[in-house]
Amino acid sequence: MAEREPRVTLAELASEAGVSIATASKVLNGRSDVAAATRARVEALLDRHGYRRRTTGRPTARLVELVFHELQSAWSIEIIRGVEEAAAAHGVSVVLTESGTRHAPADDWLEGVIQRRPIGVVLVFSELPDPMRSALAARRIPFVIIDPAGDPPVGVPSVSSANWSGGLSATRHLIGLGHERIATITGPEDMMCSLARVDGYRSAMNAAGLPIRDEWIRFGDFHLEGGARHAAELLDLPEPPTAIFAGSDLQALGVYDVARTRGIRIPDELSVVGFDDIPLAEWVSPRMTTVLQPLEEMAREAAKLVIRLADGPISPTPRVELATRLVVRESTAPPRR
Repeated sequence: MAEREPRVTLAELASEAGVSIATASKVLNGRSDVAAATRARVEALLDRHGYRRRTTGRPTARLVELVFHELQSAWSIEIIRGVEEAAAAHGVSVVLTESGTRHAPADDWLEGVIQRRPIGVVLVFSELPDPMRSALAARRIPFVIIDPAGDPPVGVPSVSSANWSGGLSATRHLIGLGHERIATITGPEDMMCSLARVDGYRSAMNAAGLPIRDEWIRFGDFHLEGGARHAAELLDLPEPPTAIFAGSDLQALGVYDVARTRGIRIPDELSVVGFDDIPLAEWVSPRMTTVLQPLEEMAREAAKLVIRLADGPISPTPRVELATRLVVRESTAPPRR
C-alpha cells in the first residue's frame, strides 16, 4: 500500500499547533529540545495528518530503562534484580533512572529517554501523565507500569499484585490467633495498593464481626520512619491495639523499633505483620510474619512484557496480577489475656 500523503504542509500544521515551523520541524525530525506539552500537541497533529516522524536511530545495544522515584530501599533492589534477570535472558541491558515523585517521572526525564532510545521502559510509578504516554507512543517506545495507583487507562500495560487478598489474609491470621484490637498502618491514601490492603483488612474485620475504630487505620508512606510515628500514636491510645498489620515490611520495622524502645515484647505483648517479604524480614528478631508480594516475579513479568511489546502491539492490553501469600514466622502470637 502506498504511503498516505500529508494532507497539509508543515507550515499549515505549525500554524494549527500554534508553534513556529522550526519547532514543528524539530518534532518531525525527532529532536528532543522541545517542551513536553508542545511536543505532544505537535505529535498529535502529525499523526492526524499522516506524517511519519523520523527518529534519531536506536543505540547499538538493546536497552530497557527501569525508572524509580527512589532507589534507596530494599524494595527497589528486589525490582532491579527481577528486571535484570529477565533482560539478561533476552540479551538486553538495563539502564536505571531515578526521577520524579511516586506519581510520575519528572518532565526532564522524557528528554533523556528520547535521546537514549531504549526498546522499552519499565516504570515503578503510580501512573504516567498523558503527554508522556503520547510522546513515548510517538517514538514507538513501549512501557509497562509496576503496581499502578488505580485502574490504568485503556492501552496502559501493567503488572501488580493481589493487594486486597494480602490484606485479608494478614488480618484473618491475626483474628485466628484471637486478636480483636487490630490496627493497620498502610501507605499513601492516594495509592490503590494502599487502599486495597486496607479494604482487605476491613473485610476480614467485618466478616469476623469485630469493630473497626477510625483511629486504628493509619495512612503513611511505606517507610520505616512513618511506621514508627504511627506505631507510637497507636500505642499511646487509651486502649492500644494488641496487633498491627503494616502495609510494608519497612513500616513493620518501624513498629519493631518503637516496641523495642518501649520495652514491648514482640509477639508476647504485640503481634506484627508486614507486607512484601523483603529479605530483611527473615533476618530481624523475631523473624517477621508478612505477606509475600512477589516483587522479583512482578519485575520479571514487567520486563518480559515490555520486551514483547517492543516487537509489536499486544491485544488486548496486558494487565497482570500476581498472587500474594501469607508467610507465618515468629512475630505473631495469641494476645495476652
